[in-house]
Amino acid sequence: MNVEAIELYISNKKSVEKETTIQFRKRDAIKGIFVKGKDYDELKVKNFWRIVTATNIENFNKSNDISLARIFNGLDIVKLS
Repeated sequence: MNVEAIELYISNKKSVEKETTIQFRKRDAIKGIFVKGKDYDELKVKNFWRIVTATNIENFNKSNDISLARIFNGLDIVKLS
């Protein structure tokens, strides 16, 4: 997906912290939340996105530890739901 499509999806969500199913071209789908960290704008320009996977969401909500997030390339994303 391109930057504009992902940004539109993130901005139209009622809650930024809402869990999303993310489908990829070459890997299994994951559930997670998009995280807006200090480097959000810098990563967005390059079509990279910080995502906290479902296994780490509870810990992330307690600690807001950005190291629990992984960076994914937006070009590998096929569908968000």
